[in-house]
Amino acid sequence: MNEKIQSESNELDRVLEKVKNQGVDYLSNINKRLTSTKPVIQDKRRLNYSGLGTDETLELFNKRFEPIIVSSSGPRFWGYVTGGSTPASIVGDWLASIYDQNTQGVNGQGDISANIELETINLLLDLFELPETFLGGFVTGATMSSFTCLAVARQWIGKIHNKDFAKDGVTEKINILTATPHSSIIKSLALLGLGSNNIIKVNTIENNREAISISDLENKIKTLNGQPFILVTSGGTVNTVDFDDFVAINKLRIKYKFWWHIDAAFGGFAACSNSHKHLLKDWEHSDSITIDCHKWLNVPYESAVFFVKEEHKILQTESFQNSNAPYLGNPLNNFNYLNFLPENSRRLKALPAWFTLTAYGKEGYNDIVENCISLANLLGEYLEQSEKFKLLAPVRLNNIVFTLNGKENQEKAQLFLTTLNDTGKVFMTPTFFNNKNGIRASFVNWRTTKDDIQIVFEEMNRVIETMWVKPVDNNVLK
Repeated sequence: MNEKIQSESNELDRVLEKVKNQGVDYLSNINKRLTSTKPVIQDKRRLNYSGLGTDETLELFNKRFEPIIVSSSGPRFWGYVTGGSTPASIVGDWLASIYDQNTQGVNGQGDISANIELETINLLLDLFELPETFLGGFVTGATMSSFTCLAVARQWIGKIHNKDFAKDGVTEKINILTATPHSSIIKSLALLGLGSNNIIKVNTIENNREAISISDLENKIKTLNGQPFILVTSGGTVNTVDFDDFVAINKLRIKYKFWWHIDAAFGGFAACSNSHKHLLKDWEHSDSITIDCHKWLNVPYESAVFFVKEEHKILQTESFQNSNAPYLGNPLNNFNYLNFLPENSRRLKALPAWFTLTAYGKEGYNDIVENCISLANLLGEYLEQSEKFKLLAPVRLNNIVFTLNGKENQEKAQLFLTTLNDTGKVFMTPTFFNNKNGIRASFVNWRTTKDDIQIVFEEMNRVIETMWVKPVDNNVLK
């Protein structure tokens, strides 16, 4: 055995204690850490032949990288719909690394990590008030969740044509109807060979909505003349968190044959809010659902789940089976995660979710979701009362989409956002909505408080004053 590894294995408690203290210090001061940085490009390093050892490597990390790591898990990082990590989820993540399990089979010999995953899926179904007629699994993010769901949808279409697309390839054009798909849906269609250009774009509701127009949807369906298709709907669009009308869509299923997928990456957590769960009414009738855990569940990256109706279990196994691996057993006879989703090699991704769900329960997530909704509405009120900013859409759940007030200031929106992000006190992302350059802020982090809203709004006003209000300048922003 390598002498360094042997020596350090005997001092593991000391090394981990050092890392624990550093981690606790980071989390305790995360409010003070910058939300963005501009790292200096450094020269490429050569690999040390004998290695530095863990202590020296930690010192090198702390010298080169630690000072420029941003607080993306902190309370004022409002870009990309990024959650933080609850204390319980950090414990689960640490243990997932320590036990280092490969989540595979369920009832055969080997580890029990898949059983933990199945239990966690059931906890999530309970959290979202979804029936146990769904099966699910953990993947890296919403992209792979949608990829998994759409792969099963692809196989479903193939069976209607008496073909096995998983084995023989896609030989028929598959129509995909959608109104406001997330970019990960487009990527998944490309990866699956369905073709991102095969989307039939359905109109949205008028009055600057992102939700699908049910009347136009039915008109588009009629033009298909009875051909089966895949319908991708939104359980909260990424911009304004608009929801498609699931009640109306469910009624269309009586008349037409289609696979119904819901992208509810973070909007699905509306189920945790007594005042907003109506937005998801009838979503349990869909064929598949995407949920992102490293958003509003507040667990470490990379974590998402897919839900697919149990009636499609065989189609899913056909899509992902390891058919040429006899040592893994018959993929169609026994449930095995190796034959149920894209990755063969999978760490125990479910454990952080299991810990946080078990630790905080329904009440904990009701509190997190309601707090984020309340904070989004608070910032929305500040923006509505301001002469300098303008909301581009109503606050429907946890996202804010706004711009600078006045047509003449549209071209300055990006400069304002860049200047604001450069302060390091908040991070938001650019967007484009209703033909206007906008800014998006998303609230999913359990750490965010009213104080953070106040700090950011004051900084927004300060940046505007610094950039454009000059004593002799007539182009004052109002």
